[in-house]
Amino acid sequence: MDLAGETNSLISTVASSSSSSVSSIDTSLDCDSPRGGDVDHELLHHHHTAAAVSSSSVSVSSSSSASIQRVLSLIRSEDSDSRLFAAREIRRLTKTSHRCRRHFSQAVEPLVSMLRFDSPESHHEAALLALLNLAVKDEKNKVSIIEAGALEPIINFLQSNSPTLQEYASASLLTLSASANNKPIIGANGVIPLLVNVIKHGSPQAKADAVMALSNLSTLPDNLSMILSTKPLSPILNLLKSSKKSSKTSEKCCSLIESLMVSGEEPRSGLISNEGGVLAVVEVLENGSLQAREHAVGVLLTLCQSDRSKYREPILREGVIPGLLELTVQGTSKSRTKAQRLLCLLRDSESPRSEVQPDTIENIVSSLISHIDGDDQSGKAKKMLAEMVQVSMEKSLRHLQERASTLVRP
Repeated sequence: MDLAGETNSLISTVASSSSSSVSSIDTSLDCDSPRGGDVDHELLHHHHTAAAVSSSSVSVSSSSSASIQRVLSLIRSEDSDSRLFAAREIRRLTKTSHRCRRHFSQAVEPLVSMLRFDSPESHHEAALLALLNLAVKDEKNKVSIIEAGALEPIINFLQSNSPTLQEYASASLLTLSASANNKPIIGANGVIPLLVNVIKHGSPQAKADAVMALSNLSTLPDNLSMILSTKPLSPILNLLKSSKKSSKTSEKCCSLIESLMVSGEEPRSGLISNEGGVLAVVEVLENGSLQAREHAVGVLLTLCQSDRSKYREPILREGVIPGLLELTVQGTSKSRTKAQRLLCLLRDSESPRSEVQPDTIENIVSSLISHIDGDDQSGKAKKMLAEMVQVSMEKSLRHLQERASTLVRP
């Protein structure tokens, strides 16, 4: 039987219907759990449609050993249409099944070879998506994909004029960079400047995936040094400003910014000089996920610790006090500690005031910190939080009114 006949036989054997249709490539969210400090969020919010072989293709329930072997046979074939069909089947079958990812691990090398062929874009897309799903929540496949030589074509796609290929390449690097074994290899192959360029000029989804890939890579010191050399702060801040503050993208932006802040004075000054940069971090501190708020308060604490006299006022101007007080009550353990330290640094004086002046911001903060570790922490903190929010909101409103009047001047 020829390969075309084998493909048709496979479809007819396992299908309940033989009518073909056009359908969208699956746009589900594939997400690994945090592992070894890496958050492997593998996002596929790509709205690309392509001709599907049939709505009656191999179902998960019918993925018997014989059917899997037939798909593996087709992915290794010389017939391009058979390979395309097999790649799409592998993508679909491995979407939610770890068992299928293990069964189809043998498909890694032929799928990688599809990336190298001078083939239609649809073939490259199908192979990338199949490899992407093989890698989700599967460390062995992540490593195997890099070892099979996928990095070079993925890098080429990252620089492609095709927005779709660039998005898929960014998503692939996000997934593959979650592996500790892959991080030094990816970083050493010139990927980091390209990811920063995607953050500057890519589509919204490509930007989000690129910043999360950089966040994964930044946990390796050598990679962080390369990230710093690209001067990425401005594009990361621009992405943060345009992103929903409770999103995973904002969390990863703040994670990267926190790493940049500890590296030296240049990025610290860059954050302050960037219009709206500190405000964007404060907004994450107020509205982000628990992890994002932890990174955001870490950014501001690092700033203030590095040079209190220089950075205290720019932080206070953005109305940070309410968010900090809320963190002392509702944040993670690290967030609470960082928020308390920052509140101390933001007071008018570096040493505790002896006189009682309950109507001043610095003394309310000082009082809060003196009681925060007590048995009655919750009640007192919440009461003081309400007082502080009122005082700080009044101050912030005055600041916003002053800023607005400045902006409307001719």
